[in-house]
Amino acid sequence: MKKVKYFYNTQTLKYEKLVVTLRVKVLRILGFVSAAIVTGFIFLSISYRVLDSPKEKNLRRDLEVMTEKYEEMQGRMKEVKSQLAELEHRDNEIYRVIFEASPIPDSTRAGNMAKEEELTQMASFSSSEIIASTGSLLQELVHRIGIQAKSYEKIDDLVKNKQKMLASIPAIQPVSNKDLKRIASGFGYRIDPIYKTVKYHSGLDFAAPAGTPIYATGDGVVEDASMSDVGYGNHVVVNHGYGYKTRYGHMFRIKVKTGTAVKRGDVLGWVGSTGKSTGPHCHYEVEKNGEKVDPVYFFFNDLSPEEFDRMLKIARSGNQSFD
Repeated sequence: MKKVKYFYNTQTLKYEKLVVTLRVKVLRILGFVSAAIVTGFIFLSISYRVLDSPKEKNLRRDLEVMTEKYEEMQGRMKEVKSQLAELEHRDNEIYRVIFEASPIPDSTRAGNMAKEEELTQMASFSSSEIIASTGSLLQELVHRIGIQAKSYEKIDDLVKNKQKMLASIPAIQPVSNKDLKRIASGFGYRIDPIYKTVKYHSGLDFAAPAGTPIYATGDGVVEDASMSDVGYGNHVVVNHGYGYKTRYGHMFRIKVKTGTAVKRGDVLGWVGSTGKSTGPHCHYEVEKNGEKVDPVYFFFNDLSPEEFDRMLKIARSGNQSFD
């Protein structure tokens, strides 16, 4: 039942029925609707500022996932960078020193121009593209490390070969000579003991009592073990590989045979005076790539710097050779 409202009319001093006109009703309705619209707009504005929309929630969730992935990639990048730094250090400071190669410049490894170009491109990327680009770079670094590891496997073989080479290069004296008194004649032009003329002497003469052991000065294979009454007399030639050969002449007796593998320090025979010789001694020669060189520079395993200096002075004296 519709309520009827009355009001007291002071003019007529009576209670009269309140009649609301259509215009007033319309204005009231419009006022209510306007207030509702303004209130709703204010509420929505506050909501958009404080609360996330569904799209923003999805974007925020995607951003959190990408941030986690990016931090994970950054961690892996640091590990990869550390590994590469170690490999580069070993490459420059160890392997390239061993093989007498120049270190690779850091600018070559970093590729500065490529790096700058990549940074310029990444400046225009979106977040997802940066993540994808970072992942691609990470994969490239991992691939490079794999290639480098395979390269080091080859270098390991080279190192082993280098160790073999160091063991093969002549590096000790052929006879025991601790007091350095057994060098009788040096390398170069000397007085021939028989013809008494100046002739080229292609080795060192170590004077020693007959029967003194003669040692291989490096690892190798006996190329020649010949018995003769002329020239070098009973002598042994050892092929050390890497272009090196050594000859031991005028032996009293030979211990090894042609084709025998020998190690540095193995006895090849004993001092004698066979062939063209004026007394018991070991004529010792070093050959490098077919050229005879001064053996005095191949005693680095035997001598201290002071002893080496003394030996140089003795070997350079212009005395008469023994053969």
